[in-house]
This record gives sequence, structure tokens and C-alpha cells, in this order.
Amino acid sequence: MPDRHLIRIELPEAPPPPSAYAEADRRQAIEDLLRGNRFDPEGLGPGPFALHLMVREGRLILDIRDKDDAPLRAIILVLGPFRRLIKDYLMLVENHEEAVTTGAMDARVQAIDMGRRGLHNEAAELLTTRLEGRIAVDFETARRLFTLIAALHQRV
Repeated sequence: MPDRHLIRIELPEAPPPPSAYAEADRRQAIEDLLRGNRFDPEGLGPGPFALHLMVREGRLILDIRDKDDAPLRAIILVLGPFRRLIKDYLMLVENHEEAVTTGAMDARVQAIDMGRRGLHNEAAELLTTRLEGRIAVDFETARRLFTLIAALHQRV
């Protein structure tokens, strides 16, 4: 049975996280992805795979590599359909960080968390659809990949 998952994720051109909170969010997404994911690129060997995620000229580049980091295929997606979701997600991350650090009421933090989960779900569905026929991913993998895609857009 082929080993269709990611064993390494790199963000080679990612800006530095704007805060310790954003850094922890990014690190947690990578750890969760590596703990369990389904990443099944169409037409490639058995895996496992490494993934380099980058944004260039308004496009998301998924640079798929073998376990030894040799390039296998790059998949490029336009980011237009994701822009609103990324903007809203980054705003919710900032609001969540502010609410937690200022000791806001639990109800406010929970409301922000619910909004963030809803955005994650919507973004995961969009990412799964955009990758259809190229890379099969499960829902949780798509959610965590979106976290990293959003991290590539954080402003310092």
C-alpha cells in the first residue's frame, strides 16, 4: 500500500510571524499535519512526500517533493478565490489574540473561535475543490493547509 502522506512541510519564503501567538498557530498547524494527514497527488509515486508552500505573484505554489527533497511536481493555484477567507481569517486570529491577552470574557473568545472554525471549514472545502483531480486531501489536512496558506500572507 502506498504511503500517501506528508512527512515534511516547509514555508521557505514565509514572512516572520507578527507575534508569538501567530508563530504558535503556524507551528501547531505543521505539527498537527505531520501527526496525521492524507496527501495523495495524482500520478506520483508511492510517497511519502515533502511539501514546500510559497506565494508568488498572487499564486499559491505547492512544490511537491519526495522524502529526500527531490522535486516531483509543482501545482499552482490562483489565490483570488481565497482572498476574502484569508483576510477574514487573519482578522479573526488578531481578534482572538487580543481577546485572550486582554482577558476578555469567555463568551467573546468562544464566539471568535466559532467564527474561526466556520472560516476554516469554508476554506477547507474550497481548497479541496481547487485541488480536485490533482491532489486528494482529507478535510483536516485541508483545514491545516489553509492555516499555513494564511500564514504566508501575514504582514509584519
